[in-house]
Amino acid sequence: MRKRIPFITAVFATLALANVATAQAPAPPSDLSVQDTPDDSGKSVDLQWSLSNTDIFNPLLADVTLVDPSTIVATYSVERITTLDANGKEVDGEDSQWRVITEAGAGDSSFVDRTVELGWTYNYRICAIDNQGDASNWVEATTTVVPEMQMFDSSKAWLAIFMLVFGGFVAYFINEARSGKTLWVRKIAGLEAIDEAVGRATEMGRPVLFVTGIQDINEIQTLAGLTVLSRVAKTAAEYGAQIEVPTCRSLVMAAARETVESAYLAAGAPDAYQPDKIHYLTDEQFAFVAGVTGYMVREEPAACIYMGGFYAESLILAETGNFIGAIQVAGTAMPSQLPFFVASCDYTLIGEEFFAASAYLSGDPLQIGSLKGQDYGKFFSVLILVIGLFFATTVSLTQSTESAGFGSGALGYINNNMLGSEGLGSFGGGNTDTEGDDS
Repeated sequence: MRKRIPFITAVFATLALANVATAQAPAPPSDLSVQDTPDDSGKSVDLQWSLSNTDIFNPLLADVTLVDPSTIVATYSVERITTLDANGKEVDGEDSQWRVITEAGAGDSSFVDRTVELGWTYNYRICAIDNQGDASNWVEATTTVVPEMQMFDSSKAWLAIFMLVFGGFVAYFINEARSGKTLWVRKIAGLEAIDEAVGRATEMGRPVLFVTGIQDINEIQTLAGLTVLSRVAKTAAEYGAQIEVPTCRSLVMAAARETVESAYLAAGAPDAYQPDKIHYLTDEQFAFVAGVTGYMVREEPAACIYMGGFYAESLILAETGNFIGAIQVAGTAMPSQLPFFVASCDYTLIGEEFFAASAYLSGDPLQIGSLKGQDYGKFFSVLILVIGLFFATTVSLTQSTESAGFGSGALGYINNNMLGSEGLGSFGGGNTDTEGDDS
């Protein structure tokens, strides 16, 4: 008997350790499903699973205090194996073995694998890991998945419809403008002030300062500024005013000279054109500002017009112009600089209004038609917004979304199909519970 005691003791000790090890392992997740990501280029796979029973974020867990703290899930380890390549041949090497592709945190029940190859065959498995590093049993997906490319992204169907509607408006009004019809375009207060500013400079016998920003010729804001410069130069030529255009880029200087020269020719005053008034200072930002503000203090122009892309120099220029008492008109699409122009200038073209102004002044049928078409496209967007607000209000005033009938279905379609990612879908099938409280 004495010789058998150590053996029996060892057996019981082994069983006890095994039971402890088993008790300390977290519960595995369940229902692992994999599918090819819809409406993509075949480069991703969607994974979903049900949370472990020892995951404290599991909504089905009745009482968290009943869970052994040592088995609480810390992460989920997701592994992948490749069985076949795009040609249907078996894969060798590391891809043919299980390897970790991600470790999802506790509470996560989905993952998108974006490291797959088009046409290859994959399988996945997942396990739960606690804070001690103990892992649960592996749960393998019941099916393999093959990423495939879809020709069309049906979730963007309404975006395509909106683009076609907008493009139709633009094409129609461009055709109308080219046919010779006069299109009415909303008036912009800042543009009407330009004639006043140039007229004041002419009466006072002082120059007009025009700054096209500090960006190069390849920037759209600089091109828009040059379009406005053409109108200002033509007005100055007609009134007999002097115009000064300092530039921060050599190519902008060349383009500005051609623009001003063409404007003087169109005004019938080619002899009044002075190319030296359109000059290059320096590429350095604050050295350029120093040169311009020095000119402003010395010559005291009666009108200062800033049209283009600006940065920190906007406040310096606008404050100097305000100090000398000049009429100032500014326009830029730089949101961070707009407050300085609004505070210091008499008129400010804000954001898109700046580009609309350049189209308005150009008189080009292509630009005028585009501007008119965009206005109608915006009206169409606002109309949809108003309809959505109407249905949302109707639903909110009823006791439940079911009693709202058509309004509930329309609101759901706008939220989930027109503004969401469900594409054309079916009317009334969306969820209007935007708060996520299942009410």
